[in-house]
Amino acid sequence: MTRKLKIILKKQSGRDSAGHVVVRHQGGRQKRFMRVVDFKRDKFDVPGIVTGIEYDPNRSCDIAFIKYPDGDKRYILAPLGLAVGDKVVSGKSVDIRVGNAMPLSSIPIGQSIHNVELTHGRGGQIARSAGDQAFVMAHEDGYAQVKLPSGEIRKILISNFATIGQLLRVEWKDRVLGKAGVKRHMGIRPTVRGVAMNPRSHPHGGGEGRSGVGLKYPKTYAGRKAVGKTRHKKKYSNKFILKRRK
Repeated sequence: MTRKLKIILKKQSGRDSAGHVVVRHQGGRQKRFMRVVDFKRDKFDVPGIVTGIEYDPNRSCDIAFIKYPDGDKRYILAPLGLAVGDKVVSGKSVDIRVGNAMPLSSIPIGQSIHNVELTHGRGGQIARSAGDQAFVMAHEDGYAQVKLPSGEIRKILISNFATIGQLLRVEWKDRVLGKAGVKRHMGIRPTVRGVAMNPRSHPHGGGEGRSGVGLKYPKTYAGRKAVGKTRHKKKYSNKFILKRRK
């Protein structure tokens, strides 16, 4: 049975069940379909044929439409060099070829990868944006050392899957939006400075003429601290980071 690959993406506009704004700066947006992308690549040892490279309005990179011999159809993230008519396959002992997915233990050192799993079986979570690529730096003690697009080097279990190659649309980061309407089509509403508001709408608001913050410290619209350390709890996953991105 073929899964439904396109569903209408419901608009929330930052509102809760009561209709109140709970997330600011959201609203509008172009109506669009949500494409169900296969991040898990769990159809093992079954080669699929690329029948099209498509635009996806919900992400920066393009997606590839894959047809399998049993009639199953799926979308995957499209890497650089993948063309219509190519075959892709996922498994533990498959060729090192663009679009193929395999465990990190099977990927040679120095190979560029994307759609990397952090938790085995959960699906790729790292390097999924346009032009992204990570690199396998080493294999050691059941972990692969992976250099992420941010420059961070991280230990990831060698049983976790990743896909070979760099993602399409490398030039995406150089795009020029051109007008405010492009942001509105994305669903991003304007952000107004607190000092430009009235005092009822923001702690920074009010005052005669142009005024600064004028408080003990800058605050969010809800009155919480807007500067300094706001998070103190260490993440469990910090111990797997070998080199920070900064």
